[in-house]
Amino acid sequence: MIGLLVRWLVLTAAILLTAYLLEGIHVSGFFSALFAAAILGVLNVFLRPVLFLLTLPITVLTFGLFTFVINAMLLLMASGVIGGFKVTGFWTALLGSLLITIISWILNTFINEHGRFDAFPPHRGRRLQ
Repeated sequence: MIGLLVRWLVLTAAILLTAYLLEGIHVSGFFSALFAAAILGVLNVFLRPVLFLLTLPITVLTFGLFTFVINAMLLLMASGVIGGFKVTGFWTALLGSLLITIISWILNTFINEHGRFDAFPPHRGRRLQ
C-alpha cells in the first residue's frame, strides 16, 4: 500500500516538473497535479489496455512508437476532466507524456519494492562479484 502511494507521489512530481519544463502544460497547484496523477493512473489501468489492443496493428507497424500517441491521448483525456490541469494541444501532450514517462522512470529507479527510497539501487541484471 505504501508503494502505491509513493509511486502516486512520484507521478505527481513528474507532472509538476513537466508542467514547469513545458509551456503548453499548466497545473494550478499541487492538488491538481495529485488529482491528475490519480486520473492518469485510472486511465492507464482501465483504458490503456483496450486502446492498445484496438491499435495493435498500427503499433506493430510503427515498432511500438504508436504507444506514445496512446499516452498523449490519455494525457489529453485527463486534462479534459481536471479543471486545474490543462494541456494545450496534441504535440504538447505527446512531448509531455514522453517527459512524464522519462521522469517517472528515473524517479522510480530509486524506489524499492517496499516503497522506500534507495540511494543506491541494486543492480537488476547479473550479480556483481
